[in-house]
Amino acid sequence: MSETTTTSTTTTATATRPPEPDFAAITPAELRTYRDAENRFRASDAARAILGEPHPGAAIAWQQLALPGRDLPVRVYRPAPPEGGARTDLPLVVHVHGGGFVGTAAQCDWTSSHLAARLPALVVSVEHRLLAPDRPLAHAADDGWDVLRHVVRHAARWGVDPARVAVFGESCGALISALTAVRAREAGLELRAQVLVNPVVDVTESMPDYPSMAEYADRPTRALPLLRLLRRLAVPPGADAAAVSPLFVADLGGLAPALLVVPTQDAVADHGRRYAERLRAAGTPVRLSEYPGAKHAFLTLPGVEPQAAAAQAEILAYLRAALTK
Repeated sequence: MSETTTTSTTTTATATRPPEPDFAAITPAELRTYRDAENRFRASDAARAILGEPHPGAAIAWQQLALPGRDLPVRVYRPAPPEGGARTDLPLVVHVHGGGFVGTAAQCDWTSSHLAARLPALVVSVEHRLLAPDRPLAHAADDGWDVLRHVVRHAARWGVDPARVAVFGESCGALISALTAVRAREAGLELRAQVLVNPVVDVTESMPDYPSMAEYADRPTRALPLLRLLRRLAVPPGADAAAVSPLFVADLGGLAPALLVVPTQDAVADHGRRYAERLRAAGTPVRLSEYPGAKHAFLTLPGVEPQAAAAQAEILAYLRAALTK
């Protein structure tokens, strides 16, 4: 593929997880230091005890994607080729990891590799620009959309069927995926499905004004300071927060059918519930699937979250049905 250059993986054998900082008082320099250390841990072999082992039937590689005005890493998951050579008509799943101002595609190797091997499909996970004082959410949203558009435009070179495409994201990545689904509709790019797991869909001032936010602001983790930092970084002063909040898109009709996976012990659980209501009211097919007792980011934590495997199986079945010819 002339548009891509294979790069080496950043996975390391060992890494120490940094202590969680005070998100209410963190400085830009402290944020960079924390983010770099945390991402080294998430991409390390040491993290696999909680993040899960990749599926052995998927090949995983970093690639550098040449996009307008920038080069962007993506993590590519390919199913092992059958006898007779690699397939050239695979469905495509464009994935976006969670975290917002921290996170890496490598933290999602468990689910992304299982999807690639078991659907089978080509999974392209977007290593988007992370939120920072000089990089608002609009940049990350552009990365999600531009990767989808690029791979679809060059479908033959990637070995995918451009008529069988889905988007999938978790947390802030689900927000980016939801915005990508809206942009796909506006561009006339038909998606078969969107899968949104523990989505954040409101980064306006009303972001904390939900019952689940009040109930789980400080348990099982201190979510509210983290989400307030996410909002501060996502929306620069004077910017329109509704423009990057899927919940406030005026028309949610005509979008790809959606699976919303919501862990109930999550501060943003009502974000997912409310978005499902709005999609349904607009006539977009939607399935809301709640996991009682599960916590935020549970899908990426199969080593400690017992319901992660069930959620992965549900997502796999949903995408298989949506992406079948």
